[in-house]
Amino acid sequence: MSTQETFISHLVELRQRLIRAFTVVIVLFFGLFFWASDIYDLLAYPMIKVLPEGTKMIATGVITPFLVPVKVTMLVAFVIALPYVLYQVWAFVAPGLYQHEKKLVFPLVIGSTTLFLIGMAFCYFVVFGAVFNFVYSWAPKSITVAPDIEQYLSFAITMFMVFGITFEVPMVVIILVYMGICTVQQLRQIRPYFIVGAFIVAAVVTPPDVLSQILLAVPLCILYELGIIVANILVKPGGRAPLAADQSEP
Repeated sequence: MSTQETFISHLVELRQRLIRAFTVVIVLFFGLFFWASDIYDLLAYPMIKVLPEGTKMIATGVITPFLVPVKVTMLVAFVIALPYVLYQVWAFVAPGLYQHEKKLVFPLVIGSTTLFLIGMAFCYFVVFGAVFNFVYSWAPKSITVAPDIEQYLSFAITMFMVFGITFEVPMVVIILVYMGICTVQQLRQIRPYFIVGAFIVAAVVTPPDVLSQILLAVPLCILYELGIIVANILVKPGGRAPLAADQSEP
């Protein structure tokens, strides 16, 4: 088979796998569509429970009351379908990997996905409640707190992404050590700089309140330590993990 034919066959396979992944997301979306309002209410619950009794969120756009719940439902469908989507990605790239690479990539995909979802859960169940309580406890009695649903969705997505990415720190640390870019000892030596950097990053990417910054910076530091511990267990003193020993072809 010529190079051009091989390239075309890869494109055809990629197209098929993308269609499969997209189809699953769409099917899940339509399956959840009739509960779109309830799904948004669930997303908004951390905000609603701290608002004054009888107060509701507002929608300033003409089609916002319909469009925002639909967006949330699509995001939920994608999150539910994420394992299948990642499987399609894995099935596409796996034939071109060496055996030791397959052993490394698959745990990394599963681990990074799990950590990202844990970060989102931590944001929803811990951060939202703490931050909203803190912020609205300082609201003047002379104003009526009524957040816009579109702005709340934008805020929630941003925070989910921030905390999801933050919880990837252990995987980044493990990969750096595995690839020999740095050693566990070097990571321990730069710990003070990382702690300072964590608080700087938290101050930049979170809302301008001390509580949300602490709730991001502290887990970031803990996850950094966790990554060092796991890397120290998995990676040999020479800088190579046991998985790298098998260099056989796929």
